[in-house]
Amino acid sequence: MTTMTRPSPPVDPIGVDLTRTLRALKLGGMADTLPERLVLARQQHLGHAAFLELVLSDEVTRREGRSATLRAAKAGLDPTMRLDTFDDQPDLSYDRQLWSDLTTLRFAEAGTGVLILGPVGVGKTHLATALGHIAIRRRMTVGFHRADKLFTRLRAARLDNTLDAEVRRLTSIDLLIVDDFALRALDATQTNDFYEIVVERHRRVPTIWVSNREPAEWLGLTTDALLAQSAIDRLTSGAHTLVVEGPSYRQRGRVTVDPRNENRHAR
Repeated sequence: MTTMTRPSPPVDPIGVDLTRTLRALKLGGMADTLPERLVLARQQHLGHAAFLELVLSDEVTRREGRSATLRAAKAGLDPTMRLDTFDDQPDLSYDRQLWSDLTTLRFAEAGTGVLILGPVGVGKTHLATALGHIAIRRRMTVGFHRADKLFTRLRAARLDNTLDAEVRRLTSIDLLIVDDFALRALDATQTNDFYEIVVERHRRVPTIWVSNREPAEWLGLTTDALLAQSAIDRLTSGAHTLVVEGPSYRQRGRVTVDPRNENRHAR
C-alpha cells in the first residue's frame, strides 16, 4: 500500500501593490520571507497580533544584521574572520576554557586587556577579529588596526595638527584591537604613542594586543626603556593572556613534492 504524502500548502504570492507599499515603508526585505511566514501562520493558526510580531521580528533581525555588517566594515574587521569560521585544529594548543570565557566579553565589561600571543600563522588575528565581531553584535564600538599602520596614522596626525583628536578617538573606542604589535622595533615617536595608548585606556576600556613576541621581549624593541616599562607594566597587570601554539595554518594545506618525481619528469 502506497502512503500518500500531503502536498505542501500553497505559498501566497506577494502582489505588486504590497511590494510597492513595503518598499515605500523601507520594508522591502520583508517581501523575501513574507510568503513563507504566511504559510507558517496558516499551519500554526497564528492570530493577527502573533503574525505581526513574527514578521516585524524578522525585520529587526535583518536590520541588526545589516547594521552589524556596516559597523564591522567601518571598524576594519575582516568579515571572514568570525567565531564560526575559525579552523580549530587538534594540533593547535591554547587554553580553550579561557577562550570560551573571552567570547563572553566579560573582560570588556571589566575594562581588562587581552594579550593574544603565539608564532606566525596559528590564527591569532582570526581570534582577535572574532572577538571584535562579537563586540559589534553587542553594539560596542570597535577599532581594528595593524600596529605599523596605526603608528603611521598617528605620525601623520602630528603633521596636520590632529594628533589630540586622533588620540581621543582611539581612547574612546569601546574595544581597540592592535594586531602584529612588536613585529619590528619601535622608534622614539612610536614608543611614546604606545605609552599614550596604554595609559589612556588602562583599566577604563579594553584593548586586545596581538603579537608574535612575549611582553618581556617588547622592552628591547623600544627606544625609551622607562616609558616602555611603564606601559608594559600597566598593560600586563591583570590582562588575560591567551597563548596559541601549533603549526602555521598556511602550511597545513601545503602540497609537498617528491624530488625524485621531479627528477623523473626532468629526464
